[in-house]
Amino acid sequence: MEMPIIRVHNLHRDFTMGDQVVHALDGIDLEVNEGDFLAVMGPSGSGKSTLLYLLGGLDRPTAGEIWVGGRDIVLLDENDLATYRGQEVGFVFQAFHLVPTMTALQNVEFPMVFNRTPPAERRKRAQALLERMGLSDRMGHKPTELSGGQQQRVAIARALANDPRIILADEPTGNLDTRTGQEVLDLLTHLNREEGRTIVIVSHDPSVTRFVTRDIHLLDGRIVERGL
Repeated sequence: MEMPIIRVHNLHRDFTMGDQVVHALDGIDLEVNEGDFLAVMGPSGSGKSTLLYLLGGLDRPTAGEIWVGGRDIVLLDENDLATYRGQEVGFVFQAFHLVPTMTALQNVEFPMVFNRTPPAERRKRAQALLERMGLSDRMGHKPTELSGGQQQRVAIARALANDPRIILADEPTGNLDTRTGQEVLDLLTHLNREEGRTIVIVSHDPSVTRFVTRDIHLLDGRIVERGL
């Protein structure tokens, strides 16, 4: 029987706002198998991004378990959690989060610095990734010199820099026009189907479900409907 690459059990995340406690996630149970392309759908404030940040080790839950590759990342100390973020998951964000003073090539190289990849190898891998993204002629450009779609492709190349098994994408088409957004989804689909990468994408755009292998729907921090 196939073991899930991600298994979430009774996951809670509470935030205190004034004298109110907001239950952003309220007892989530979820399994993601290796090679899944999972969409987490739902309206703003439903807990989608909170779930993604917890899966990526960018935040810690109030309670619950997050098993990734056979270990509960909730129990990791800060050093091990940083290693997990750097090696096992790649992030793609709505706002791109590229370093504005760096070229496209330097942005893709950057995660490999923390992984202690030798400089020559970093450069070679970053160039190869940008070529795969169709950005051979944009490697020396800074983010402000690139279109939104080009910036997102740089961000995807950066997410792949340390060859992670899991890609986490938070509204990756949110700042793009429809055509460019579809190109980004096509690219993620290729990474899933041709390279076997496990992808979890957060979106409120119903058209995303045409690209994924399964979807779940969140409302008020709970899974309310499971897609087939």
